Amino acid sequence: MAVIVIKNLEEKTLDVQDFSRTLLQHAQQNGIDWMHACGGKGRCTTCKAIVLEGSQHLEPKTSAELRYENLGLLKSNERLACQVKIAGSVTVTIPDEGKLPHMKYSS
Repeated sequence: MAVIVIKNLEEKTLDVQDFSRTLLQHAQQNGIDWMHACGGKGRCTTCKAIVLEGSQHLEPKTSAELRYENLGLLKSNERLACQVKIAGSVTVTIPDEGKLPHMKYSS
């Protein structure tokens, strides 16, 4: 079993049992609202996640992620929550620009 820890949501820990699901899907399944303006289709960068630990446990970048990285809109330590699939334990944080006003974030 693997876990996703969301550092700035008071270290909320999500159990990962289905490795075919994206980070966004795991968050939604656990009742966490995560910004995704394009509906989770990889057409924008609003669902960015900053990977703090465990990048080796993420599936390779998708074509959408590579496109945004090449355009300078996605840093090497950032992934699109709607695209990235988890293969092992990882710790992420939500960047300031992706924070939703009704959610309580920790530092």
